Amino acid sequence: MLRTLACIILVAGTFCVHSSFGQQGKAERIKLHKKYVDEIAAIAEDPAVRSAFEIAEKTDPRTIQDLVLLTGIPAPPFKEEKRGEKFASMLSEAGIDSVWTDGVGNVIGLRKGTVRKRAVMVDAHLDTVFPEETDVRVSTSGDTLKAPGIGDDTRGLAVLLAGLRAMNQSGIKTDADVLFAATVGEEGLGDLRGVKHLFGSSGPKIDAHIALDGVSIGGIVNSTVGSIRYRVTFSGPGGHSYGAFGLANPHNALAGTISRFVEEADIYTRAGIKTTYNIGVIGGGTSVNAVPFESWMEVDMRSESPERLKGLDDIFRNAVAKALDRENEIKRMGEDLTVDIRQVGDRPSGSIAEDSPLVQRTAASAALLGAVPLLGASSTNSNTPLALGIPSVTIGTGGKAGGAHSLDEWFLNEDGYLGVHHMLLVMLSEAGISK
Repeated sequence: MLRTLACIILVAGTFCVHSSFGQQGKAERIKLHKKYVDEIAAIAEDPAVRSAFEIAEKTDPRTIQDLVLLTGIPAPPFKEEKRGEKFASMLSEAGIDSVWTDGVGNVIGLRKGTVRKRAVMVDAHLDTVFPEETDVRVSTSGDTLKAPGIGDDTRGLAVLLAGLRAMNQSGIKTDADVLFAATVGEEGLGDLRGVKHLFGSSGPKIDAHIALDGVSIGGIVNSTVGSIRYRVTFSGPGGHSYGAFGLANPHNALAGTISRFVEEADIYTRAGIKTTYNIGVIGGGTSVNAVPFESWMEVDMRSESPERLKGLDDIFRNAVAKALDRENEIKRMGEDLTVDIRQVGDRPSGSIAEDSPLVQRTAASAALLGAVPLLGASSTNSNTPLALGIPSVTIGTGGKAGGAHSLDEWFLNEDGYLGVHHMLLVMLSEAGISK
């Protein structure tokens, strides 16, 4: 049910939803400006848009069928091809003007505008966090759908298709071109490679960007969390724990790094803009009675502030250097240890002001649909365009979901069609409706 708003000030609060929106926890209040409230209300009252809304609601069972179908196609990290191929064929069947797959595997569909001076992209990511052998077939428990990846972010792909069909069947024409994209590499060590490619020198022209990730219609990501990730490997000759005692030990250097880093990082991150660190994975060694020939770890550091993230990065690199020097100093025989610091992740940070047109339009849309719009920071496909100064928000896709990144992930289609309405309102407010 749509409701008309004059002007509303929303109080700050806490929201917790599935996927990346839940990472930041606290939301910020936003003051809606009447200009944008009126603009969104006018779009919602447009006859073609009202028709699109009705179509989205009527065809919601088809959207759920798409969700089940796509969820059941594995899309593990760096292996999104099969899901991408199917999504491309579904875009074609839905009536996109043209569709192609770019050099890194992004699937892009173009719906031409009538003026074509601007281009608005709406995207959801193809990849999940689950390895190739994971059973991703959808099961049901009452009215709840269960499968790894069903919410994060296969739901976004289904909403893209539903929005495209609703536009075509209702006859909506836009001034700007609209690009419907399914991106690769949003999760983990994918390091946003899909969206980075789209906004690189070989990508299409994009003037505004809307990412679909998470389900809460009220949740709006307008500030991004940047991250730096490393795989650090200490290497040495290795040998027998008794016969070769005195060799430099890679495990000692790794432990020394962690000890030094955590001690300084703990002090550094207790004040200022939220900045975090995590030693997520460690490995190495062959036997309890063997000096290891290598020891490695993967490290994640995050912050909304590039300056704070750089400071934490300096602390980490200094800890590695000191631990390496110390282990080489105390060895009694053999070669020095070496260290390889390989960067495996670099997510830029950026933000867009709450009084910017895109944020105001997104918030006004959420409010019109009965949600409480709350701003937050997270790491999503919006990181890259915002770092480049291109307007971008990440919005929810409707319904309820939970258990993201777990085998128990679930989706409940409670008024899920409102997610399609939300996407249409935000996108049309940026692309313009041709009369």
